[in-house]
Amino acid sequence: MLSLTLPWTPGPARPAARPAVVMASEFRVRRLWHVPGFLRQSLEVRRQTRRAPGALGIALRTAPFRRTFWVLSGWTDREALDAFVRSPAHRRAMTALRPTMASSLFTDWEADPTAAPDWAGAADRLAAQRR
Repeated sequence: MLSLTLPWTPGPARPAARPAVVMASEFRVRRLWHVPGFLRQSLEVRRQTRRAPGALGIALRTAPFRRTFWVLSGWTDREALDAFVRSPAHRRAMTALRPTMASSLFTDWEADPTAAPDWAGAADRLAAQRR
């Protein structure tokens, strides 16, 4: 299976004494020809996240021939995550991508703010959401 992974890249925020909020997302696009556009938008959202207040970091994984993308991001707190999700740039990207989406799945949890989240833990949490 062909896949692409952009590793954990730190954001501008520094870990605090309290637990971080980690969000894992899984997106599946309707058609194979939607993959390049979704990848472009994903890279743009990744770039925005790397500059967003409260962002601890972000990683991206995709399986293009499965038409599936995963995002793992860390935030200093729930407020920082919610502010990013409501930001005009993120809302524009999500609005533009909505017609291409077959499915999306989200989960979040509190974690050690000094450790980068791992894909295996994120996959387990996303699988639990499917049940």
